[in-house]
Amino acid sequence: MIEYPVSFVGLPIGNREDITRRALQVLESVDCVCCEDTRNTGMLLTHYGLRKTLLSLHEHNETQRAPEIAARALSGESFAVVTDAGMPGVSDPGYRLIQELKARNVPFTVLPGPSAVITALVGSGLPSDAFYFGGFLPVKSGKKAQMLQAAVEASHTSVFYESPFRIVKTIKALAEIDAGAPVCVARELTKVFETYHRGTAGELLAEFEAHPPKGEMVVLIGGQNARKGAK
Repeated sequence: MIEYPVSFVGLPIGNREDITRRALQVLESVDCVCCEDTRNTGMLLTHYGLRKTLLSLHEHNETQRAPEIAARALSGESFAVVTDAGMPGVSDPGYRLIQELKARNVPFTVLPGPSAVITALVGSGLPSDAFYFGGFLPVKSGKKAQMLQAAVEASHTSVFYESPFRIVKTIKALAEIDAGAPVCVARELTKVFETYHRGTAGELLAEFEAHPPKGEMVVLIGGQNARKGAK
């Protein structure tokens, strides 16, 4: 089953049953699994009856670990690289390792898997023919306001990750820019309490101020194309 020394494997974003058969085959076949949190990945592997050597690879040690992994791959070891949820390298560790592999000409492949961005985009009901993904919104209010302003003025849908501890302030900032902006907050995707909160920025602000939401969140803001479609 091993075709490449290093495989970047997309994992479920919540529901464990969303894992692919190919992902399981690769995880079973490799010598070592590089993971963001060994506890989380260990529980997932145990769920599927897999026992593997685990190596931590997270934002604080990726720069130091990347040369080690590349060297071991060149010596004949095989690795699967995963994160706690979703695709490695997308708002998660993986990018620095890929740069190291490229520099040393180490072959690698990417196995597709569940995506919070795409799942939320489709479920939001906002235009999905063109979109922008901005990762996590900035913590600082000034930079956040700039990104929200750009999202409102854009001709496409904008997608961001946001912390449940900042979501009310973020929607309030958006409502201050444009209370009529079409918004969707997708929460706890693929999990038991999956919820899509759809409406204008003003409507969602009133809802969230009364009942602050919890869980992992994706914020989607409709641009000018969403307004045209609503007419």
